[in-house]
Amino acid sequence: MHISPYEHGNIFNKDPLRSRKLLLTKREIAKLIGLTKEKGYTLVPISLYFKGSIVKIELGIGKGKKLYDKREDLAKKDANKQIAINLKNRNR
Repeated sequence: MHISPYEHGNIFNKDPLRSRKLLLTKREIAKLIGLTKEKGYTLVPISLYFKGSIVKIELGIGKGKKLYDKREDLAKKDANKQIAINLKNRNR
């Protein structure tokens, strides 16, 4: 992970591309690896924050949408857009 160096830092800034430890147990790491090896699952960073000199990250497992779900969402979005346009034109 790339963490940009502190702009007002000095020569003791760390390398932004250095490897970092993932502080999880072997069982937790194995579970995450097992889930990401399955088709359609991805490891997604949800939030990232700093606590002192430690960077904490919240991870989640995400599953991609199916093609029919995407089409359904696009149809809903298009319908809502048309409704908004019609209401706007009606109020003129």
